[in-house]
Amino acid sequence: MRIERIPARVWAYVRSAPGTYVWLGTLFVTTVALHHMSPEFEQHFLRQRSTNIHELSRTPVRVLVASAMWIATGHWVPYALLYTVVHAPAERWLGTARWLAVCALAHVLASVTSEAVLLKAIRDGMAPYSAVNTLDIGVSYALAGVVAVLAYRIATPWRYGYLLAVLVCFGLPLTDGPTFTDVGHFVAVLIGLGCRPLVRGRGKAWNPKETLASIRG
Repeated sequence: MRIERIPARVWAYVRSAPGTYVWLGTLFVTTVALHHMSPEFEQHFLRQRSTNIHELSRTPVRVLVASAMWIATGHWVPYALLYTVVHAPAERWLGTARWLAVCALAHVLASVTSEAVLLKAIRDGMAPYSAVNTLDIGVSYALAGVVAVLAYRIATPWRYGYLLAVLVCFGLPLTDGPTFTDVGHFVAVLIGLGCRPLVRGRGKAWNPKETLASIRG
């Protein structure tokens, strides 16, 4: 590949997944904004946009949307890589509308389920009442859902190895003192797998064996 063609190819790839990169651009802007806040104000600001029990009971739609526009860690570059290797291929494969549906379902249902688990823990005396204001913000539930739905992009038997790795990665934290976010991530994976009807008619599954054969040839 000629070096002067690289920017054009990169731009073409970005344009092929507009939803992914508009979202990523939004996260860049909000992350820069966070770096200009004092630590005390940042925590207060994010908590008002968190899908914690208190905010969900007051303005559920607002916080479910707002929480997906911020990164609590303040580190944008790792998410730029994850969006490029996970979200962008999924959007190109499914189309923007179906990809966005997977993201929304995983984000909303996993957020609500994880907070319901936390509420039960509070009522059972296993967590303090102050946990109703626990910070729960970010894009990881949507990311987990898309990671899971990508299993259907891979041909069998390779799909089973990928699926096993995903289930182990997200299921292992549940075996040793799981947090409500661990529960949320695993629920998001199950939701992603449940989105199989959305992948119908999206073309032939990718076969790694065929790709290797073409490279060797």
